[in-house]
Amino acid sequence: MATSKSLLLLLLLSQPWMGAEAASEAVVCVGTACYTAHWSKLSAAEAQHHCKENGGNLATVKSEEEARHVQQALAQLLRSKAPLGARMGKFWIGLQREKGKCMDHDLPLKGFSWVGGGEDTSYKNWHRDVRTSCISKRCVSLLLDLSLTPHPSHLPKWSDSPCGTLQNPGINVEGFVCKFSFKGMCRPLALGGPGQVNYTTPFQATTSFLEAVPFASAASVVCGDETEGKNHYFLCKEKVPNVFSWDSSGPLCVSPKFGCNFNNGGCQQDCFEGGEGSYLCGCRPGFRLLDDLVSCASRNPCSSNPCTGEATCVPGPQGKNYTCHCPPGYQLDSSQLGCVDVDECQDSPCAQDCVNTLGGFHCECWVGYKPGGPEEDTCRDVDECAFDQSPCAQGCINTDGSFHCSCNEGYVLSEEDGTQCKDVDECSDSKGNPCDTECFNTPGSFHCGCQQGGELTSNGVFCITLSVSSGSPSKPPPEEDKGDGQESTVPPSKTPSSTSASEDISKGDPEDITTRRLSLSSSVPTTSAPPEMSASSGSPQIWTEMGVRLPTTTSHDKPTGENSLVGKDSVATQSDDGTDGQKLLLFYILGTVVAISLLLALALGLLIYRKRRAKREEIKEKKPQNAADSYSWVPERAESRALENQYSPTPGTDC
Repeated sequence: MATSKSLLLLLLLSQPWMGAEAASEAVVCVGTACYTAHWSKLSAAEAQHHCKENGGNLATVKSEEEARHVQQALAQLLRSKAPLGARMGKFWIGLQREKGKCMDHDLPLKGFSWVGGGEDTSYKNWHRDVRTSCISKRCVSLLLDLSLTPHPSHLPKWSDSPCGTLQNPGINVEGFVCKFSFKGMCRPLALGGPGQVNYTTPFQATTSFLEAVPFASAASVVCGDETEGKNHYFLCKEKVPNVFSWDSSGPLCVSPKFGCNFNNGGCQQDCFEGGEGSYLCGCRPGFRLLDDLVSCASRNPCSSNPCTGEATCVPGPQGKNYTCHCPPGYQLDSSQLGCVDVDECQDSPCAQDCVNTLGGFHCECWVGYKPGGPEEDTCRDVDECAFDQSPCAQGCINTDGSFHCSCNEGYVLSEEDGTQCKDVDECSDSKGNPCDTECFNTPGSFHCGCQQGGELTSNGVFCITLSVSSGSPSKPPPEEDKGDGQESTVPPSKTPSSTSASEDISKGDPEDITTRRLSLSSSVPTTSAPPEMSASSGSPQIWTEMGVRLPTTTSHDKPTGENSLVGKDSVATQSDDGTDGQKLLLFYILGTVVAISLLLALALGLLIYRKRRAKREEIKEKKPQNAADSYSWVPERAESRALENQYSPTPGTDC
């Protein structure tokens, strides 16, 4: 006991009493924390050093209730000075953002954190948008109109600014607010008569009025009627776990002339007077008197509802203490009297997104997915293409978590939303007209056509023009004269086609032959001629001219007659049709060239043969077969005339 009193005296003697220092700070204690407000133009770092040196930190403001406690301390501080002019003042709190850490709009604290650690809060009260600068440290202060007493309905706003320096603490900085936490509190000392009580807290604050006195605080009591002015010293102690009280018993400064009339005799509930000015304290039904003989406690410790918020009170053994319990999804806060939400999403219980709620959580699936079962911890893909509500106009292809649309042949996706299809105008393609001559666009396809006199090939793209050369049919050649056993051929007269063909053959110009319009003899069978090719009737030596029109993509003349139209659907694909048409055309050309070459070779061979035969016959006629071959018979003459010697130089003589 002597040791405790010595410690108490040492503590009290080391503390400053009321004076100039008292006016520079204000103290509010409630629950398990005390808040102190200070007048001092310090930087945020210096203010934090002052708080930490006394066992605390710059104040946190994590809830609206805590904001009201801080406001109460600031109101006391303002009342300690004469009314100030209308201006705004700033008081540092323990919310800071380090250099290099940028603002995060999605967080309540915008990237700031408490100087004591953590970023948890259920309350925010920003004055304006936070600066996005990351190049310097930023600190938060409370804005306060110094000319007005803070009103409970107007809690101080938060303002971020540079943290200040030793020489320049910051613009309009007037002070700071500290917070000190304790494991418990004692009730204020009650006086039964005139006197004065001063409390000295562990954080070196001295005050005469506290709603709750923190553990390890000292109290100095001076009774008013004591002539010697003797002081009484007391210490707030923890008698049993979580039970705190003063080391005193009975009312203080009891005066017989006042009895129960002064401050209810210092009793918490009932005061019972005895004889000669004496009295005793008592408690109401359901309560019991504590060891200090002044205070009362419920026989059911939970009757006073000591637990706050979602917490429920559970009485301890023998009804002397209690504990607070939280419902599922909550846990006890630092005071052990209230509950705070547990963020279950930190354990990643969901397959995709987790949304924390007060006392619980729920899972959500990403866009394109839906819950896979009642447990809501799995997500499965939504098949957007499986139902009649397909978002696509034509084809729909489902993907994992999404989909994409496709279009039928002849259509492309529109650029509006990627779900609609628009027709492709194949006839105005920048790569060129897909048809030989005429092209007609249709929804999802197109048709090709030919000009008058043209015919589409089997691929439906190219046109072939068939024609027969005009001219009067020539008569058949005269038959050979066989009277003297010799063959003679008379060429037909007035046959322009045969004449020109003979001239071309005799000239034998390959380039002219391959580039001119093809002329075929009707007497020579060919396999490359189309079935529609017409031939001139007459002698086999009459030549039939077939005009072959090659494909072109530069003619866009409108058809003047009946055109043959065939759609793109008549072939498998347009590219295959073009390839087949080119192969067919090449086959026609090669076949024609081969046929012409054979005809030329045959005609040339026949010409050579006839010339050689004529030459042999000429030689045969000139060569004498016998002596008589050099002579010929002279026709008979009249007998009256004398025979003339044909060798006589003078007719009618023998010499």
